Amino acid sequence: MKTAFLGLGSNLGDRRGHLAAAARELAADPAVTLVRASGIYETRPVGKEDQPDFLNQVLQIATTHEPRALLAACLAVELRLGRERRERWGPRLIDIDVLLYEGLTCHDAELVLPHPRMHERGFVLTPLAELAPDLLLHGLTVRDLAAQVGPAGLWLAEPPAALPPGVNREVAQ
Repeated sequence: MKTAFLGLGSNLGDRRGHLAAAARELAADPAVTLVRASGIYETRPVGKEDQPDFLNQVLQIATTHEPRALLAACLAVELRLGRERRERWGPRLIDIDVLLYEGLTCHDAELVLPHPRMHERGFVLTPLAELAPDLLLHGLTVRDLAAQVGPAGLWLAEPPAALPPGVNREVAQ
């Protein structure tokens, strides 16, 4: 099993429900085990600002998927939940990004790891710091990167708790 971190986001409809549904769908994949979930953060949109605020969360998973297969599984969950890709940085029911995969670095047309721009975004770094504060990214800990980026445009909507309803934890923390 490999450790990976996924970033979830939603800014349309039942945002909390979409995050929970994505976690349940991911957990239903026999090659994915949800380990921990961060709190849920409400965040202002980035890139295209004239849209509703997002709810964002980071999941730590254990997986037997290889990185590209994990990305394909995430994209399949997005499709099953109704995601339509109409514009870059536009509104979405659900977005699932592979942020990190077992320390792997990858840069090709299909997948970039670590996820590009995550080191600049509080809505990724703050929840990731709850799960892996001492993880190194670009030579700094996630905790330090989160402190550098700061909390502007980001506030805790729901503290870390158990995994979403319907998701069973199979791996000890």
